[in-house]
Amino acid sequence: MKHTDIVIIGAGQAGLAMSRCLSARGIAHIVLERGRIGERWRSERWESLRLLTPNWMTRLPGGGYDGPDPDGFMTMPETVRFLEGYAHSIAAPVESGVAVKSVKRSGDGYRVVTDAGEWMARGLVIATGHCDQPRIPLMASRLGRRILQVVPRDYRRPGQLPEGGVLVIGASASGIQLAEEIHASGRPVTLSIGHHTRLPRRYRGHDILWWLDRLGSLRKARTEVHPHDTQREEPSLQLIGSPDHRSIDLALLQRKGVRLVGRATAARGRRLRFAADLLQTTAAADLRLLRILNGIDAAAEQGFGEVAAREAAEPILLSGGAAELDLDREGIRTVVWATGYRRSYPWLHIPVLDACGEIVHDGGVCPLAGIYVLGLNFMRRRNSSFIDGVGADAEALAAHIAGFLGLRRRSAA
Repeated sequence: MKHTDIVIIGAGQAGLAMSRCLSARGIAHIVLERGRIGERWRSERWESLRLLTPNWMTRLPGGGYDGPDPDGFMTMPETVRFLEGYAHSIAAPVESGVAVKSVKRSGDGYRVVTDAGEWMARGLVIATGHCDQPRIPLMASRLGRRILQVVPRDYRRPGQLPEGGVLVIGASASGIQLAEEIHASGRPVTLSIGHHTRLPRRYRGHDILWWLDRLGSLRKARTEVHPHDTQREEPSLQLIGSPDHRSIDLALLQRKGVRLVGRATAARGRRLRFAADLLQTTAAADLRLLRILNGIDAAAEQGFGEVAAREAAEPILLSGGAAELDLDREGIRTVVWATGYRRSYPWLHIPVLDACGEIVHDGGVCPLAGIYVLGLNFMRRRNSSFIDGVGADAEALAAHIAGFLGLRRRSAA
């Protein structure tokens, strides 16, 4: 049995950021990682994927991107190398290849059982991230067995899919990129569209995230943006990170020949039904886009140095779309479920989960003393799940942990 103050579970950007913040406060800790540093960036992403954020936004406490292409977008191997270099620079005490089997209360602390031994800790930081298990709707189980069903975590390249048509369900960042890539391989693609956030890659001479960063939009507190929602889910931005800094949207895909349909609602055998909501969905996305661009325009007039002239945003108003598809008749052999993620903690045997299996917390602080969570979507701020945003959350939680450990030590004395 080994002892430490804090056990961090997960060595992605969240776990490493927390390690650096705890080290700065002199708090003893260990980082347990089931695979390798940044494992999900290594093994659960498709080959052509790049970060959606420009390189200058790749910032963690005490470290950040310092390469020759600050406006570029890291590939997955580059992202892994960045995280490995960061872990080395902060001397993070990472134990790789160590899977956590259970976490239970034990006396005044927590017993962490792994496949490489046991730890006793005063507290625990769960940094396994927002993108854990693919969220697949129940209707998937009602599709016929001859249809190959794939999730983005397992997709690598178009060539792994059978010949024939592909139905991509979900039109946020993952779905829209996969739809474009698979269609370019010669496979006819149908894209099922739900709630999404449309943005241009560049606006008025700068990357759109340059504007949102300067305006503080990404750092807005959860309570400020959604004061009544404790577990707010928002779709990822409809962006692509590419060397040519191009935009991607539904109108572009439609011009390329991708068929667009509404939100998938039901499946049975070889048939899938879709809502007649394309007009409402795309109009709502256009309104959100205009609000963002109008805010940028107003700020630009207040003085941001030299910026390009205002650009018109053409609306994307789609209507119609098939109400039902017979997958066999349409030649569709594959369905890609780009429908987001859920979290799973089968090893967590302490009362911190709600009825849906999500961790109950207030800005990362759980109701059970000494338990924290980090890296979740909208946890404290809009960018809480970004590489660029997790550091501020880690700093705040490290301060809370220091207070918690100080109180425990005084009580013990």
